[in-house]
Amino acid sequence: MFNKIIKLIIAAGIFAYAIYQFTESNIGNGIMLILLAGIFIFLYFKNEFILLAFLKLRKQDFEGAQKWLNKIKNPEGALVKKQQGYFNYLHGVMLAQSNMNESEKYFKKAIDLGLSMDHDLAMAKLNLAGIAFSKRRKQEAQKLLTEATKLDKQGMLTDQIKMMKDNMKRAQMPNQHYGAGGSIRAQKRRG
Repeated sequence: MFNKIIKLIIAAGIFAYAIYQFTESNIGNGIMLILLAGIFIFLYFKNEFILLAFLKLRKQDFEGAQKWLNKIKNPEGALVKKQQGYFNYLHGVMLAQSNMNESEKYFKKAIDLGLSMDHDLAMAKLNLAGIAFSKRRKQEAQKLLTEATKLDKQGMLTDQIKMMKDNMKRAQMPNQHYGAGGSIRAQKRRG
């Protein structure tokens, strides 16, 4: 795995050699080398291991996605800021079912670092709302749910948001007791 700076150095070297090929009248070689340099620049902004982890996650292969993410040893050195956000986002998604506390840390860090897609940011906030709600932090959960609703412009998370709102409403309803009503002491006093 290349450091992000090394990718730029390789791209610059290939681009310089492409220019040399143009001066030598090898235009075909120069064009091909520019395309090759473009691949390294693309991989600077979109890390190859994160792309592969997303592909595995799409197929619900959490172990495979974790394997690709584990190949990134130093996220700060290997990834640009947005890709660090996605690195943490993917870890949060994979840990959401097993370890909520750890998942919450990853989602918060992903939001702080930034995610480039609004629906990814909405998904992170929706997961954080679910975690906050399960920890009985209802105001924080409501705030995060509202933010997730605003970010979900394409309506991809509409069902999940509606389900979360329904769960929150159900939890806020007072418990109703059916039957005789009241406590046993109150019944003794009446009788």
